[in-house]
Amino acid sequence: MPINPEVRFGRLCIAGTRISVADVLGSLGSGQTIPEILKDFPELTQAQVQACLLYAADRERHLRIAR
Repeated sequence: MPINPEVRFGRLCIAGTRISVADVLGSLGSGQTIPEILKDFPELTQAQVQACLLYAADRERHLRIAR
């Protein structure tokens, strides 16, 4: 996925939004529930939040293989 440096400083964003995957993962990591995140970011869907988790899991799998 190409990164556009003009959108959120080149950080990976959820399609059609300016919300970064890192922001969603950080919210989850700090203890927010998915319903709380959806309340904070009403333009997101539960599927998009879950996709952020899948992205993080997939990235971790690839990082472990590369080590």
